[in-house]
Amino acid sequence: MRFKCMYSIALLVVVSNLSAHCEFQTLAHLKPQANDKTQGRAVVELLRRLLGNRSREFIVTVNRTLSNDNLEVCELRSAKNNKIIATGSTGVAAASGIYNYLKYFCNCHVSWSGNQLNIPRPLPQLTGVLRISTQHRFRYYQNVCTQSYSTVWWDWPRWQREIDWMALNGINLPLAFTGQEALWQEVYLSLGLNQTEIDHFFTGPAFLAWNRMGNLFQWGGPLPQSWHVKQLYLQFKILDRMRSFGMLPVLPAFSGIVPQGIARLFPKANVTKLAPWSHFNCSYSCAYTLDPRDPLFRSIGSLFLSQLVKQFGTDHIYNTDTFNEMTPTSSDPTYLSAVSRAVFDTMTSVDHRAIWLMQGWLFVFDTAFWKPAQIQALLHGVPIGRMIVLDLFAESTPAFSLTKSFYGQPFIWCMLHNFGGNSGLFGTVESINSGPFDALAFPNSTLVGLGLAPEGIEQNPVVYELMSELAWRKEPVNLAKWVSLYAVRRYGSTHENLTAAWRLLFGSIYNCTVPHYKNHNHSPLVHRPSLHKTTEVWYQRADLYEAWRLLYQAAWPLMAQETFRYDLVDVTREVLQLLTTDYYREIRDAFQAQKLPELLTAGGVLVYDLLPELERLLSSDGHFLLGTWLERAHSLALDEAEARLYDMNARNQITLWGPEGNILDYASKEWGGLMEDYYSQRWSLFVNTLVECLERGRPFRQDAFNQAVFQVEKGFVFNKRKYPSKPQGDTYDIVSRIFLKYYPQALERLK
Repeated sequence: MRFKCMYSIALLVVVSNLSAHCEFQTLAHLKPQANDKTQGRAVVELLRRLLGNRSREFIVTVNRTLSNDNLEVCELRSAKNNKIIATGSTGVAAASGIYNYLKYFCNCHVSWSGNQLNIPRPLPQLTGVLRISTQHRFRYYQNVCTQSYSTVWWDWPRWQREIDWMALNGINLPLAFTGQEALWQEVYLSLGLNQTEIDHFFTGPAFLAWNRMGNLFQWGGPLPQSWHVKQLYLQFKILDRMRSFGMLPVLPAFSGIVPQGIARLFPKANVTKLAPWSHFNCSYSCAYTLDPRDPLFRSIGSLFLSQLVKQFGTDHIYNTDTFNEMTPTSSDPTYLSAVSRAVFDTMTSVDHRAIWLMQGWLFVFDTAFWKPAQIQALLHGVPIGRMIVLDLFAESTPAFSLTKSFYGQPFIWCMLHNFGGNSGLFGTVESINSGPFDALAFPNSTLVGLGLAPEGIEQNPVVYELMSELAWRKEPVNLAKWVSLYAVRRYGSTHENLTAAWRLLFGSIYNCTVPHYKNHNHSPLVHRPSLHKTTEVWYQRADLYEAWRLLYQAAWPLMAQETFRYDLVDVTREVLQLLTTDYYREIRDAFQAQKLPELLTAGGVLVYDLLPELERLLSSDGHFLLGTWLERAHSLALDEAEARLYDMNARNQITLWGPEGNILDYASKEWGGLMEDYYSQRWSLFVNTLVECLERGRPFRQDAFNQAVFQVEKGFVFNKRKYPSKPQGDTYDIVSRIFLKYYPQALERLK
């Protein structure tokens, strides 16, 4: 690699700089900080948390010399006394290797929705050495939005479980954005801003992702000082634990977004007021951005980064996104190149070994602006090898193939999968099974890793396990075989119904092949009712119904298994969501045909039976509760005022998303409590309004309905009701009742 590097840059640099340039070309300086002993101890402690006393049956060591090319590897072999010896080149490699053994030799499973850890006794023997290696330097995790849609209210125990999950799934490049507002506050105060100006700038906790990207300010705020203290405390623990496994946490850097008060302090600075973002007006968007070419940009950026490195240390990799869903003021390539060069120079003024990690979302979000000349200019403002681009939505809209591998900059092939943390079964398994290997084989590929980049997590665990595993595979998997084994280890059962159900799901609802399909949950159920809702799906309904039948018929002996209960609820939820679409069509068609009896029948079943049954179903499982989300938010409050603020943030984000429903239902969730007091109320009003229109001979007016239903939606955000955070009711009884009632109907509707 060194000779290839020397050849490629020999004409560009003097000989004395060759080794330094090669280092950056290969990203070889990005290495774990923790020593081998520390990393090994971190894996031992993870296994103790995960397996209890059985963890003693694993002997773990970390030896970085096991790999001579920065590509991680783990070797496992059997030892005396029925123990397994695992040696990894990093802690992440060791943890991932052990999880591979637990999956494929012990039929065990670890996920967001529960674990199945019925480990055979004694441990299964290995013949010879099992060597597990990756051809990908980095395995990236998170989206800048995950911080708001999923992790915003987490405490340390929840973060600890997530970092354990990362290590088991081979993640070595996670975002670590927690607590940065505390440092920004110190920077802005030192520059002369007052607290009022800072409070006006920061959003509330549930919207900080978009404050950081320059999309929003003030909405849901101000941030209490106690928030800063708690988030700093969390960040120190998060970084310490990530690094103990040998991970490289990605820290934030300055993008140029500044509080309005900067213009007061520095009237000659080149500060521009941006256009409104999404459906917001300038009350909460139209942020102020400082031109990266202005000397003040480097002053502020280096001040922040210096504070960041001082407080958090560094692994030399930083994320910032300059034009996230915002159009630059000029399309001139010279300007765009100067912008990226200035951003990067600000990083290197503090850390000369800095690598800029940039989301490539802007290139697929606004293709009208980002043409080849503009993309190349932005990317080439940074020396080749000093930027890594996240091909963020590569499973659906890959950008590497349209940009000649990002014009030479290293990139990570990412699966975005989920927008807004929506509920709903979804996947593109054929695409993610082949896509990374296609990217690796692409002419002059600069691929350096694979990534998981969902906006929201804790859903569809099967997709994330598959994608994580592909980073350690040399070729695509046999999907039918892979998912059959998944079913066995997820439930600890070889019942033929389970593998049959999962093969059906993987071939249908988890295999969306519609070009450029975005997984927003498109179901009418979770969107404000109208007469013009999307009702198409990308799969055969019969496959979902048959998978449901197979799971239900195998259910009784498996109800004690958390992973099975979750999936039974999730699949039943998906069926009821699909049936909601059928009833919606009947309601709409009956209204348009002016058939009041049919409207009353379909509307009555939906409002008075199906949706209440869905509420009872969701309320029976702890993973589907609104109360859990709200309780976590309240737990961070020091007083009643903070509790009210956090409660409003938590409720608004998953419903109105803004003061006036600005990004309405984007982050929809199907949760117990939310179904009853939000979605059901909207559908009840919709049906009643249609009935009234027919009875009085009036047309349905969407504008008038929107005004009325907004009061219902806003009423939920501020209703102050306390929702259960513990499951209620017997899941099996509830599913049985729903199945016996609705399964025959579902089949009848297929005819």
